[in-house]
Amino acid sequence: MAERLWQASQDRIESANITAFQKKVSAENAINISSYDELYNWSLAFPEKFWPAVWSFCDVRSSAPYHSVISKGNTFADTQWFEGAKLNFAENLLRRRDDTCAIVSLLENGQRRSISYAELYTQVEQLAAALRDQGVNAGDRVAGIMPNIPEALIAMLATTSIGAIWSSCSPDFGTQGILDRFAQIQPKVLFCSDGYYYNGKTIHSLATVKSVAERIPELNKIIVVPLINERSDLSDIPNSISFPQFLSDAPQTALHFEQLPFNHPLYIMYSSGTTGVPKCIVHSAGGTLLQHLKEHSLHTDISANDVLFYYTTCGWMMWNWLVSGLASECTLVLYDGSPLAGNNTLLLDAIDSEGITVFGTSARYIAAVDKAGIKPRESHSLASLKTILSTGSPLSDESFNYVYRDIKADVCLSSISGGTDIISCFVLGSPILPVHSGEIQCRGLGMAVEVWDDEGNAVHQQKGELVCTAPFPSCPIGFWNDSNGEKFHDAYFATYPGIWAHSDYAEITETNGVIIHGRSDAVLNPGGVRIGTAEIYRQVEKISEVVDSVVVGQSWQSDVRVILFVVLADKLSLDDSLIQTIKTTIRSNTTPRHVPAKIIQVRDIPRTISGKTVELAVRETIHGRPVKNTDALANPEALNYFKDLTELAS
Repeated sequence: MAERLWQASQDRIESANITAFQKKVSAENAINISSYDELYNWSLAFPEKFWPAVWSFCDVRSSAPYHSVISKGNTFADTQWFEGAKLNFAENLLRRRDDTCAIVSLLENGQRRSISYAELYTQVEQLAAALRDQGVNAGDRVAGIMPNIPEALIAMLATTSIGAIWSSCSPDFGTQGILDRFAQIQPKVLFCSDGYYYNGKTIHSLATVKSVAERIPELNKIIVVPLINERSDLSDIPNSISFPQFLSDAPQTALHFEQLPFNHPLYIMYSSGTTGVPKCIVHSAGGTLLQHLKEHSLHTDISANDVLFYYTTCGWMMWNWLVSGLASECTLVLYDGSPLAGNNTLLLDAIDSEGITVFGTSARYIAAVDKAGIKPRESHSLASLKTILSTGSPLSDESFNYVYRDIKADVCLSSISGGTDIISCFVLGSPILPVHSGEIQCRGLGMAVEVWDDEGNAVHQQKGELVCTAPFPSCPIGFWNDSNGEKFHDAYFATYPGIWAHSDYAEITETNGVIIHGRSDAVLNPGGVRIGTAEIYRQVEKISEVVDSVVVGQSWQSDVRVILFVVLADKLSLDDSLIQTIKTTIRSNTTPRHVPAKIIQVRDIPRTISGKTVELAVRETIHGRPVKNTDALANPEALNYFKDLTELAS
């Protein structure tokens, strides 16, 4: 069994939202649920009772009641939820309208703003009136090329109050990357900023906006937020107007929340697009709301007294997850800029200065501050901090230990995993469960998650494919422009008919926790033995000289051999001694088959704009095959380091 690193105090367990939920469910159903596992099993056995219990406990606001909870169709995706209900997503996020702080906005350059719930409501009201005056109606698409600033959130809320569909990406996407997404959905209105700040630089965006506008003819209004220049010249961009002017021109109309079915489309999200044009994934208002409320309230223990932060951009689903925190009436901290600004401590400083209670970040960030030798428990108070969330890639044992050794001993460290596909999590944390090194704490309530072997049998304490065997409310409505549902079916249901296959290589542990061993499509297969890439990363992260890495399989002599690429700390070179250290560390903690056949030093590792390592792109490059969509990468030039390597020819 993995080492137990943390257990909630009895006081924390007794005061947790999930404990109150267990008591409520037990009383209403004349049963006795006394543990997480019992609650989880009940949520799967009685979904028609569980999801309404979440609805009630989290106080979902609706103008018309539902007449049925689940209406199962011919397929998994045909299931209908909460038929008859009428609600509005934005109304549920704007339920609080007092002078309590709703948003704190921080920029890398030190700028700080705060907005109360009352002020937020007024600004959404003004912007919704302006959008309606512009002819935006329910079902229209409104897009954003936005940094993570309040105007992005206000634009989303105004859009969804009307029942229009919001879709966004971050301004660091290239022109083609933006067009690959937005040209498919034909937005009527586009929000953008004139630029943004990142890694000590001021980056101007209007040239990109102009190129995009020229190639999406359906756009009839472009609204520019003056972030870096109060008086940006917009004369080059047709149908453009500044955000303040657009608001001031709006008619004075009271905010009206369109009441729409549970399954009404809310967001269009995008697959990574590293293997072709991104898929446009459509998510429902009701499914997104209910799932996020469940994850925030029951799994993360968020309430009105919390200050919630997640490092994200508007091009990553964690932004959508973060902003739903308004429905729990907490304060959101939005940050735009480099996560390692301010000598790697800017975000840590924000925990203390803003009183952050729930701090969300990536596994890569935790590894980076560890490698930098930072010990926040010595340099910061962190008194407010009760939960750390991590996602983006599997969190290594070393990072688990670093958090408890050098950040804070009494904190719930919840590694979480799910994705854009479900705009939520399959596996995540719980404030009442222990934290074990290297493990995600639990499977999500109401999510029938199993791990299957190659024959389609559910397995325990064995590696296999992560699947979901029963419908859930945040299952996508489908893909945009996929009228017969063929692309949608092929993406999730082609492997096991009627079963959602998530393409994660995973394992359910002895404690009913979960380990993600990597993406299924990136699994290594030397000698026919399946190896998850995360199994190797966990060992490489122990090597202080290595600051980043990527591992792929190379076709070699009718088999596959494991190739590890490493980025080393400044001025270090890979020598025989370091190669032997890496190999010994991997062999000692895994198996001889995990040991790379080749270890090669490179200058950089290619990543998506949301920071995920693109193993498939590296694999294609070393085999001399083209990478179809480099616009999805934050640093496509890094692929050049993997081309025509003489080391791989022998």
